[in-house]
Amino acid sequence: MAAQVKYDDVEVGTELPAQTYHVDRANLVMYAGASGDFNPIHWRESVAKAVGLPDVIAHGMYTMAQGGRYVTDWVGDPGAVVSYGVRFSAPVVVPDEGGADIEISGKVEEKRDDNQVVVALTARSAGAKVLTRAKAVVRLA
Repeated sequence: MAAQVKYDDVEVGTELPAQTYHVDRANLVMYAGASGDFNPIHWRESVAKAVGLPDVIAHGMYTMAQGGRYVTDWVGDPGAVVSYGVRFSAPVVVPDEGGADIEISGKVEEKRDDNQVVVALTARSAGAKVLTRAKAVVRLA
């Protein structure tokens, strides 16, 4: 686990290092098993295309989870996340060959009492913003 980020070491505007998370069809099948969401648009290309999607897409909650992972990797303590929310703005399209990447960056937007900071996240895949209003409140050491 990474060293814990300290409240006194961040300021409003502090940028978190960007990270890229790769996703392939195997990740989606494993996530379907863990979540119980077996909607075939997440693993079967013919069904995804039949409903007007360009290809198989990642589960929205899988995409959201990568943002949560990003924040917990940065802070070094999964228990430090006080709240986290997003809106889904575009799907993560996951082609059979090569999969897809989700690029996530963040910035400290606000410092609050009780060692809490608000981190605004940006998540993109294939040039499209896939999460909007993505914010995590984190209690730092």
